[in-house]
Amino acid sequence: MRPYRDADMPALQETFSGWIAEAGRCGYDHIGELPHRVYENLRGRRPVGELVQVWEDGPELVGLGINLRFGEAFDVFTAPALRGSSAEEEMLRVAAATTGGLITGAYVGTDVFDCDTARIDLLTRLGFARFRTWDDVRERPLGELPAEEPPAGFTIRAATFDDADGLAEARNTSFADDWTGGQYRDEVMAKPGYDPAREIVAVADDGRIAAFTVCWMDSRNRTGHFEPVGTHSAFQRRGLARAVMVAGMARMAEAGMATATVNHNAENVAARRLYESLGFAKGHETYGYRRAV
Repeated sequence: MRPYRDADMPALQETFSGWIAEAGRCGYDHIGELPHRVYENLRGRRPVGELVQVWEDGPELVGLGINLRFGEAFDVFTAPALRGSSAEEEMLRVAAATTGGLITGAYVGTDVFDCDTARIDLLTRLGFARFRTWDDVRERPLGELPAEEPPAGFTIRAATFDDADGLAEARNTSFADDWTGGQYRDEVMAKPGYDPAREIVAVADDGRIAAFTVCWMDSRNRTGHFEPVGTHSAFQRRGLARAVMVAGMARMAEAGMATATVNHNAENVAARRLYESLGFAKGHETYGYRRAV
C-alpha cells in the first residue's frame, strides 16, 4: 500500500476499465467517478495523498481506497481476482480505520452495489450493517436521442478554463457548497482525468452559468457517465439540466459510446423524475453500510 499521486489517475482509469470489462459493472462504478471522487469530493479536507491509498502487487494495480468522502465514508475497489479474499478484507480494514480515525461523528460508512454479495459478506464480517438505500444507478442506450433546443435566452456549449468562476458559483448554489473559481480551476479542471470540453454548460444571456454537467467516457466499455448534474438556483425549473444532458448524450454518442449512466440519491425525487424523463431506467441500487466508531 502507498499514497496516491496525481500521476496515478490515467493508469487507475485504464485498470478500472479493464476490471469492468472482465467482471461487469457490479462492484465498480464508472471510471469517471474516480477523478470526481478524488478531487471534487475530497477538496478542502486534506491532501489527497493522505486520504487515497493505492495497493499494488509488483507493477500491477490491485486496489484503491478513497477515505473521508462526505466527511464520514470510504470507498474500496479491488481487482476481480481478489474479490471476497483476505486481501480485499484487509483493504476494507485499512480504509475503515483510516476514515474512522479522522471523523468526529458516531459512524463510519461505505456503500455497496445490491448485487455485490462478496462485498456485503465481508462488510458484515467486519461489523458493518445496512442502514439505507444510498443511490439509484440508472442507464439508457444512446441509440435514439431526444432532439431538443435549449430554452430561449440560453446557449449550450462546452466549458473552458475561463468559466471557473461561473462554474464555482453554479455549484455553490446547486449543492450548498463553497467553491471559489480558483479552487475549481486548480483542484478539478487542472487535474488528470478532467477535460473542460466534456463539461457541458447552459449559459444565460447575462453570461452566468445556469446549468452544468460533466460527461465522462469509458471507451473500452463504450459507456458514458454524468457526474455531477446541477442547476444554478436562479435558473431552476426551466429545463436546463435536461438540455445539458441531451447535449451531453449527443457528444457521448459521437464519441462512440453505446450507453449512458447516471447515479442519484435514492431519496431525490426531482432527480429521479428528470432522469426517468430522459429514458434512464434503474439497473441497480447501492446500499449504505455503517458501523459505530
